[in-house]
Amino acid sequence: MNKIVNDLNETKDIIEKIVENQLMIAQISDIADTCSSALKGGNKILLAGNGGSASDSQHVAGELISRFLFDRPGLPAIALTTDSSVLTAIGNDYGYENIFERQIESLGNSGDIFFAFSTSGKSKNIIKGLEIAAKKKITCIGLTGLAGSYMASICDFCITIPSLSTPKIQECHIIIAHIICGLIESSLFSNKN
Repeated sequence: MNKIVNDLNETKDIIEKIVENQLMIAQISDIADTCSSALKGGNKILLAGNGGSASDSQHVAGELISRFLFDRPGLPAIALTTDSSVLTAIGNDYGYENIFERQIESLGNSGDIFFAFSTSGKSKNIIKGLEIAAKKKITCIGLTGLAGSYMASICDFCITIPSLSTPKIQECHIIIAHIICGLIESSLFSNKN
């Protein structure tokens, strides 16, 4: 029982740090506004990550394409983690570190948004994806943890969870991603609320 309570308290403590961080709160709002503007302009959202962060990418794409809090038209989002033929072709032909770079190069356009999930902020394939996205004038949004300072330096926006624990960082990433989804939805479809 103590392990459960301690685990929940650790998550609560991290969330309290986020709530008290007015710069991060403002940044979350700015990210949602930037995404809403891009979507209004006919652009799309690309998402990527590895392991649990790949699942987060797919989760968020599903919230945008299907629905989040209410029924409304779908929003264009692509999780770059789902097409096994593309992933294995790029991995085999160009190396695993290029699996997101190659997809962004071929699918991404100026004005799009790229959400890069990396708890360490050091994943080579995520870094290469961010670098090509920046070259293509795609807005780069990073979600990382305390070790992700390099990743933060190459993103337009970067949410840095105040933790070094991979599970805790991922828990907070999905909370923040849900908040962003809700803000996008209410911005684009305010008459549905």
